[in-house]
Order: sequence, then C-alpha cells, then structure tokens
Amino acid sequence: MSEIAFIGIDLAWSRRNPTGAATIRGDARGGELADTALLGGDDEIVAYIAAAAGAGPALVAIDAPLVVPNATGRRPGEALLGAVFAKHQAGAHPANRSLPVFRAGVRGEELVEQLARRGFAHRHEIHAGAAARQATEVYPHAAMVALFGLGRTLKYKAKPKRGLAERLAAWAEYHRHIGALAAADPPLRGQAAIAEVDAAALRGRRLKDHEDRADALMCAYVALYAFRWGLARCRSFGTLDEGYIFTPVPRALWLDQ
Repeated sequence: MSEIAFIGIDLAWSRRNPTGAATIRGDARGGELADTALLGGDDEIVAYIAAAAGAGPALVAIDAPLVVPNATGRRPGEALLGAVFAKHQAGAHPANRSLPVFRAGVRGEELVEQLARRGFAHRHEIHAGAAARQATEVYPHAAMVALFGLGRTLKYKAKPKRGLAERLAAWAEYHRHIGALAAADPPLRGQAAIAEVDAAALRGRRLKDHEDRADALMCAYVALYAFRWGLARCRSFGTLDEGYIFTPVPRALWLDQ
C-alpha cells in the first residue's frame, strides 16, 4: 500500500492569528507524525499542504467552517452534530456570515478554493481506503469524545473563569490520550514531541502555540482514522451545500459492530 499524507490544519478563523499544522504519513495500518508547524497567511498554509502532499494522495482535515451559506443562525450540520455531541459539551460554535470575523469573507471557503486549484477536491466525507487528494472539515472536540471515550470535552483551552489548575489537569489528560494513540487502531507513532510536553512550563503565547500544534495533530489523526474506518465509524453531519462537519462517532453509532 502506497504512503499517504494525512494533513491536519487547525485553521485560525482570523488571519491575525497563527494556524497549527501537522502531517502524518502512513496508510490504513497506521501512521507516523512527520512534523508540526505554525503557519501565517493563506499562501503559507497552501504551500505547507502542497509540500506535504507532493504529487501523491493526501487527505487534508481542516478544523474551521469550509461552507457557510447562512446569513445568520447556525448551519444545519451543526444542529445535527449537537444532537449527538452536545451532551458531551462538544457542540460546534455556530458559524454564519454575520459574524464579524467572516464579514470580509470566510477563510475556510477561500482556502478550499485555493486548494482546488492545486488538485484537491472538497468532499464532505472520507471513505475507507480511498487514496484521494481532498480537503474535509473536521472538529477535534467531537473527535476526541469519540476516539477517547470521553464523557465531556477536555477543558484545556483558555476561557473566562477557567483556572490554570483545571487547564493543566486537562492538558495532562490530553497528552495521555495522544500518547495512547500508539495502541489505537490505526496506531500512531512519533507523537512524543507533543505528548511529552510539560504544559505547566508554558504560558501565554507559548501554550497557545502548543495547543495549535496538538489540535492540528488531532485533525491529521482524524484523517488517518477515517481512511482506516470510513463511514463505518465516522459520519458527516450536514451537506456540502449547506455546510457539514465530518467526525468519528461514539461506539454506539458504529455501523460495523
């Protein structure tokens, strides 16, 4: 089986903020983390993806809205995902074109247009064993609930009224789960550079940069996992026209039990 690039992009909704990126190389039997990066503008992101993909197959999993046709409210796919994941506190943030960050354009939509010019199709599902060149929207919080068997999302992100002790405890659990992917199906190798970071030694921008890299790694692993299992253990909530989110689902929803 030929090697595939599984590329994760934790896309910043605003161009003022860094974007995390990660590449896993492998196939349905497993993969190895090749690198992580912090990227700036859209041209830099596209260049990273193009270099990581080369001329071969590549599945690009992007954490950001890639289709936002609605002027207000939330996309139908977000409501569908919420019906499954809201009880785990993993509902998606509503995306609509009235949000200030989208008034000059939806960055994810523009990114997939640039990728299309480089031969990457925009598809709302990843199929098992389909060695394509495609970009797909994913959501790491929902994915982590499904992949790690979580009762609720890990509270490692900076939020109002969320203390440092709570965040560091969540980081310890997040790192433990990332390390445990070595024994998952498919297994991941090479993640020690992320899993063994001492989050307590990081503050401010340095901790946020680590967060962006870790979340990008999760996006890349979602692509690898979907290549292994496809729609038997993953689902696309929504449609390509109205907006969607593709993610692994909890065991109760697997089709291959």
